[in-house]
Amino acid sequence: MHTPVLFSAMPTEDATAIWAGGLDGYGMPPETIVSTGAGHPCRHCLNNIDEGELLQVFAYRPFRELQPYAETGPIFLHKQPCARYQATEILPPVLEASRDFIVRGYGADERIVYGTGAVTLKEDIVAYAESLFARPDIAYVHVRSARNNCFQCRIDRK
Repeated sequence: MHTPVLFSAMPTEDATAIWAGGLDGYGMPPETIVSTGAGHPCRHCLNNIDEGELLQVFAYRPFRELQPYAETGPIFLHKQPCARYQATEILPPVLEASRDFIVRGYGADERIVYGTGAVTLKEDIVAYAESLFARPDIAYVHVRSARNNCFQCRIDRK
């Protein structure tokens, strides 16, 4: 069964809170560093942050509430506001940086659905997400770094 998918970046509300001086998932202020180029993907525009640009690194928890499965990890965000990723039907540029990612399904209760996490080649992400969406217990999918488990983006049913 073919289920079209939509890729989405971190919500603008989350990015705006950080840009306005808000605290991260651990209650700490973000750190500002200078990008060295490759390896600093912004989770709001889903593009790499160019060498020499300022960025913020902070702990991000893409879940509404604290609970045992609410994974928190470091992510990058342009220091200055950027436009949120819009081309939702295609693989975001941020996913070009690696050959594979962890793709994992979550239930409507924001808990990991056991047995769904798999290291997936980037060219297979859409097909694997579609197979997860064939299951009634999958509400959405995260794409995470295969090496560091950092949140990259979310996938929803179209």
